[in-house]
Parts: sequence; C-alpha cells; structure tokens
Amino acid sequence: MLGTRLSFLIVAVVVLAVLFGLAALSRPDPSRRNIEVFTEMAYSKAYETLTANPNFADGRTTQDLVPGVVPRGASFFPYGAGAAEARRAGDALTDPLGPDSAALRAEGAELYRIYCALCHDARGGGAGPVVLRGMLPPPSLHGDRALGMADGEIFHVLTRGQGNMAAYAAQLDTHERWQVIRHVRRLQAEGP
Repeated sequence: MLGTRLSFLIVAVVVLAVLFGLAALSRPDPSRRNIEVFTEMAYSKAYETLTANPNFADGRTTQDLVPGVVPRGASFFPYGAGAAEARRAGDALTDPLGPDSAALRAEGAELYRIYCALCHDARGGGAGPVVLRGMLPPPSLHGDRALGMADGEIFHVLTRGQGNMAAYAAQLDTHERWQVIRHVRRLQAEGP
C-alpha cells in the first residue's frame, strides 16, 4: 500500500515537473513570432472596402443590404422620397414625445444648434454661416410653406431630405428628430 502511494507520488511529481518545464520553455517572447500551425487562417486574403473583389458576381467588396433589411438599432420608415410621400407622412405621423419639459427643450435646442443652425441660422431665418460663405440659402422656417407643414411632414424631410437638404436620419435618431421639430415649432411661435 505504501509502495503504491509512493510510486504514484513520484509519478505525479515528475509529470508536474515536466509540465512546469514545458510551460517555462514555451513562454512567448514578445520580440519573436509564435509558431503558426494553421497559416491559411492567419494569412487570409482581405479586401479593402471599396476595391474590386473576384469572390462576388458584381465584383464589389461592399455588398448592398438585402431588400427589406433594417439595420440593428434602426427603425423602418415606411414612407418613400418625394412630396406626395411627405404629405402622406404629415397626415399619419404625430409627435410621440409626450409632455414638454425643460430637458426636452434644452436637448432640442442643442440638436438644432449642432445640425440645423449652420444653414437655417439660430432663429430659423435661413442665413446661417454656410449661406454667408456662398451656399444657396434654405427656405426660412418662418415662411408660409414651413408654417403650413404638419409635424409628420417635417419629420419626413429630416428623415429623407428634400431639395438641397440632406437626410439626417443617420445623424439624428427618431427621438432626436422629434426634439428638433419641437424646437422649430418654438422658433416659429417666437417669430423671425
């Protein structure tokens, strides 16, 4: 019995010594490359985003989304581009933010300052800094057309863009677009 335990203990000590020895010998040296076993995984052919790619039928690396796919975090916007779709959105969409608060007003004013005042100016007149440097002036937010637009129609313009105005759906999420619309309505109520 004693001999079996002793031989087991000796074998265990020898195995542990060998394992520790191997671990000490195989410690990675940061100045030296590791041993590579599956080199095809380490050196796979990578294509740059906008370069040609023979692996796809259209020869492009960047592939279009499958129709109907909504990227994670985005919401589906069921209205197309154009004035008719903007009017349809104006009839269907309403402000979902609920009661007004100082925080909503402050956030809407800040978002307007960041994204809209460059063209529309701080009061919504359409003479922002980029206009003073030669860009075509946008329509005044105090004009009859802007005053007559429903909130949903303004939401459509912010989402899809219109005329020279680019779409801001990528910069402003749904909640932020409604905050901007509330701020525009406050500017319109205050007058030019």
